[in-house]
Amino acid sequence: MVARAVPIAAGILRALEAAPALLAGVRRGIEKESLRVDARGDLAMTPHPVGLGSPLTHPNITTDFSEAQLELITGVHPTPESVIAQLDEIHRYVYPSLGDELLWTSSMPCELPADDVIPVGRYGSSNVGQSKTVYRIGLGNRYGRSMQTISGIHYNFSVDATFWQAYADAIGARLSDDFRTQSYFALIRNFRRFSWLLIYLFGASPALCRSFAEERGHALQPLGAATLHLPGATALRMGGLGYQSDAQRSLHISYNSLDQYTRSMQQALTQPYPDYARIGIKVDGRYRQLNDTLLQIENEFYGTIRPKQLVNEGERPIVALRRRGVEYVEVRCLDLNPFLPVGIDPVAIRFLDAFLLYCLLADSPADSERESALMTANQLSIVERGREPGLTLARSNGVVARNDWAEEILEGCRPIAALLDRAHGGDAYVASWEEQRRKVFEPELTPSARVLRMLQSEHLEFAELALAQSIAAKGYFEEHRLRPPVQERYAEEAAASKAEQTRIEAADQVDFDTYLQGYLRLG
Repeated sequence: MVARAVPIAAGILRALEAAPALLAGVRRGIEKESLRVDARGDLAMTPHPVGLGSPLTHPNITTDFSEAQLELITGVHPTPESVIAQLDEIHRYVYPSLGDELLWTSSMPCELPADDVIPVGRYGSSNVGQSKTVYRIGLGNRYGRSMQTISGIHYNFSVDATFWQAYADAIGARLSDDFRTQSYFALIRNFRRFSWLLIYLFGASPALCRSFAEERGHALQPLGAATLHLPGATALRMGGLGYQSDAQRSLHISYNSLDQYTRSMQQALTQPYPDYARIGIKVDGRYRQLNDTLLQIENEFYGTIRPKQLVNEGERPIVALRRRGVEYVEVRCLDLNPFLPVGIDPVAIRFLDAFLLYCLLADSPADSERESALMTANQLSIVERGREPGLTLARSNGVVARNDWAEEILEGCRPIAALLDRAHGGDAYVASWEEQRRKVFEPELTPSARVLRMLQSEHLEFAELALAQSIAAKGYFEEHRLRPPVQERYAEEAAASKAEQTRIEAADQVDFDTYLQGYLRLG
């Protein structure tokens, strides 16, 4: 089959070729999750380190599901190098506060204690802090706490106003918030079609601790006494053992427009779900979940990408989207690369930029329930058998070989990578594109293959390999400490975050029951 790229909107490539500097307007940020573990590689049972400030209010350092699951957040950056530099800087501040503990460098968790012992995140006594904890208690009651300890990297992507004006002019549209929002939804639809390629290229979780899957149905194969795997797997985090549920499989969230998206999401946020009703909401004076609807809040929906808008204090994400449209998208299908100190590098980011711009600019037909089912099936095939020779995937017009479809997508990304190089200078974007293309035809170059190769050649268990990489990462950051003025700045931010949490707690005017009733109202 001859590779054929999905067509890009008429005129836009010509506009970019005439003014490649427009692509310097790409903006990106990273949210990186990691478990804290002790020196043996067991989940840390200690509270959030005091030196890291308040997880409720710190702009760069918080927790995700568990008290032991750090989430490190960068600001918005103009280059791949600058976003990695800040992520590296945050790590340098964090490590001295960990004492003998480590950050687990793999997406799949370490050996875990009993499910009900895994500590959920704590955010203080304020109403907003309590709601964050109750939400996590609800996740644990619905899906189990161990599933929530899976970690990953979220990549936030947007383009600036100058780009949007040029794009609108090139396709004969009027620039407006609605145009920007519709364009981001077009990006999302294409991303969902093509994101299997990112899982193949960057997946790094082909194996896991046997204990993680012991009480779950699975078809994994043993690899050592305490490790399970699949020979062709790429990212088990994104499959049936990861962020999946029978309840959410019943959902079809439409990305054809902001209205369709918010209406389908609102149904999930207001529709009681029998299994969750049986859990109860507040029993014997203790909250077991925020509510008994299919989704407690918007963030419970486990999509590979989300439309996002900055929220004001007390504002729901769905309300912010309705009021102001889409500001950026959040990519959620990236594993931590255990061989990199911060889990991701500029090479991966450059390809993500080209890939996401291709998703934005290429023709993007409306989605459907049937196509969503095909996307889900393709994702599972790549997760479990992605490196398998001769693998085929499903499209609406029939079956296609993995490599043929990958070439089509890559062909569409290639001219964008070249334009990004013209915008930034050098040839790093095309070099990244070439590196990803080699992985398509040489699966042994993928991170998932490298993980399995090390497990097999060095006769390691998954936990032994992950612990060794976590120790190596700690050593790297111990050798590359922050300069005193930067260390002092982060310490000041930590202190300020604690003061802000105290202010929020003192400002509450109503009890938690009343607050929660108001917050959950979507009107």
